[in-house]
Parts: sequence; C-alpha cells; structure tokens
Amino acid sequence: MSTDTVPQLKIPQSLLPSDGRFGSGPSKVRPEAVDALASAASSYLGTSHRRPGVRSMVKRLRQGLSQMFSLPDGYMVVLGNGGATTFWDMASFGLVERRSQHCSFGEFSSKFASVVRAAPHLGDPEVLQSEPGTHPLPVARTDVDAYALTHCETSTGVAMQLRRPAGADGLVLVDATSAAGGLEVDLAETDAYYFSPQKCFAAEGGLWVSILSPAALERARGLIGGGRWVPPSLNLVVAIDNSTQDQTYNTPALATLFLMVNQIEHVLSNGGLPWAVDRCTRSSNHLYGWAEKSTFAAPFVSQPNERSKVVGTIDFDESVDAAKVASILRANGVVDTEPYRKLGRNQLRIAMFPAIEPDDVAALTGCIDHIVTNL
Repeated sequence: MSTDTVPQLKIPQSLLPSDGRFGSGPSKVRPEAVDALASAASSYLGTSHRRPGVRSMVKRLRQGLSQMFSLPDGYMVVLGNGGATTFWDMASFGLVERRSQHCSFGEFSSKFASVVRAAPHLGDPEVLQSEPGTHPLPVARTDVDAYALTHCETSTGVAMQLRRPAGADGLVLVDATSAAGGLEVDLAETDAYYFSPQKCFAAEGGLWVSILSPAALERARGLIGGGRWVPPSLNLVVAIDNSTQDQTYNTPALATLFLMVNQIEHVLSNGGLPWAVDRCTRSSNHLYGWAEKSTFAAPFVSQPNERSKVVGTIDFDESVDAAKVASILRANGVVDTEPYRKLGRNQLRIAMFPAIEPDDVAALTGCIDHIVTNL
C-alpha cells in the first residue's frame, strides 16, 4: 500500500504506547541497554575478542544463561557467529548422524528440513507437517537419530510444549529463536536448545547460542572426530572448544554481545526466567483476551494452549483491512505489526517479548480499536 492511499488518521497521544516497537525480530532494544553500550564504547568497542574485555563478556553470557535456565548437570552453553540459520548448517554436520525427523508448521520450522534434505551425506528427512495455526507432534522412529522441533513458530504464533517423543532414542534439537528467554522450558527434554539474540534477548542479530546436552556434545565429537568433513566455521566441535575458553572462533559482533548480556542480567536482577515469562504471559493474556471479545478480530491460533506468549497473531474480519490498520499505526510511530508476508492472511502479528511493556500491548489494542472505529 503506498503512503498516499493511507488515511491521515492521527491517534491521540494519550492512547499511544510509551514505545511503539512491536516487531517479531529484530526486537525492541531497551534504551537503557543502548545507553550502557554507549557508556562502555570507548573501552569495549573496537577491542580484541581474544582479550579479557570481550572474553569476560562471553563468560558473563554463558554464566548468565546457565543461571537463567538452571542447566541440568553436564549441559553446556555454546555460542558462535551467524544466527540460528547458521546453526542449522552446523547441526547437519555435527548433530544429525543419518536421518532426522522434522515437525514443520510454518516458514521457519520448514527450513531446517530443507537444509538436511540438501546435505549429500544424510538420508532424506521425515517431515511431519500440519497447517499454519497448528503444530504436529514428533513420532519415535527406529531409523531417526535426531528430532527437530520448534518451540515457537515465529511466522504463525504457534508454540509447542517440548517433550521427548515416547520411546525415541535420538537427540531432540529445538529451534527456540523467538521462544528462549520468554517461554518456560525443561531443558532435560532437549539436547540442543538453540536461539539468536534478536528476540527475547533484546539485542541485534549476528550470534547463535545453543545449550547442548552431554549426549549432543558426545554426538558432535563422535561425528566430527570420526572423520566427517566440515568447514571450520561450521564445525560444532570448534565452537564447543572455543566456548570453554569464553571466546568465539572468529570475531563476534561486539555490540550484539554486549546488548544480550545486558538483557540477561536485567532479567536475572528482576527474578530470572519466571519474571520474564510472567511479563510475556500478562501481555499475551491481554492481547488474546481483547481479540476474543472483539467484534472484528480473533486469535489466529484456535487452540489456546498452542498460542504463543511471545508472538501473537490476530486475524481480522474481512470488513477491516489489517494492512491499512498496520499502515496507520506505522504513520503514528507504532511499527512492525504487519503479518508474516508469506502467510498471506488479513492479520496483525505482535511481539510480546520481555523487553516490551505489557502496558504497551494494552495501549496497542486501544490504538487498533481507535483506528477501526474511525475508518
């Protein structure tokens, strides 16, 4: 929609949220974190990632996540450059032995399966698919050694409860990119819980983080140490060994690293993961409650227990043009409420990460009501 077709509707200042960023990634970055980075810039930015200044930041990240997620015995925080997309490539070399199974229920949950399918050293993956707005469940197979799940499908706002498939004897690999730090998790049900910092951790992109179980650590060393070729930058064992030294294989984005640590420590200082989950729960309760009572909107995900607390998708009645609503919001400084482009629905998608104030989610729904009433 071109800007000249958008009605010039001014939302009263009293209705606007204190911060208008509701993007599902990159996420809102807390202004306090940006200020802290600016204060530390002269002694931190532009310094060697092999020296104490940056390595101490990596150490704080690993220790903070260990505390936040209450790591089970033997689990390890590992990190590297590139984001969750890069970790799919790494997992295809270092965690999938022969064949994987993938629960596919949206744009991002389908991509890991595509990576594995293209890998010449692996068998064709089994893909269990369901319609957008729902999720399938994994099924134990004797010929599957890795089960790929997605904690929250960012494109649709569907969340799944993480459980090892009954009777399965394989690793459970969980894409938690938009979920980690905002949803409850029992890491003992997973072997690789991996994510990026630009969602619940209120930072920029450029890093991947994975919490690996003893079984995953052993699998990686066995496959790669056993002779499987892998490029050094995608070598999970190299990342593991560097992480034990509180460093990354190559130079990380220092600003991203700093902002993520700031958010981790902010969450820990306020009560840890339960505090963050509570904020997301309050935001999502309001959003879905508002939609259920609305005359023109409804939650896209029909099953309440599958609705994500960190990314909410709201369908609009055909009498209301959601794209026009999003354009008016954007013109008033409330941004990134548009739906995932490939889903093609008349809806809004609203992030509710821990850095987003629950009161701002409430203000957003008030703005939407104001727009629809005055269109």
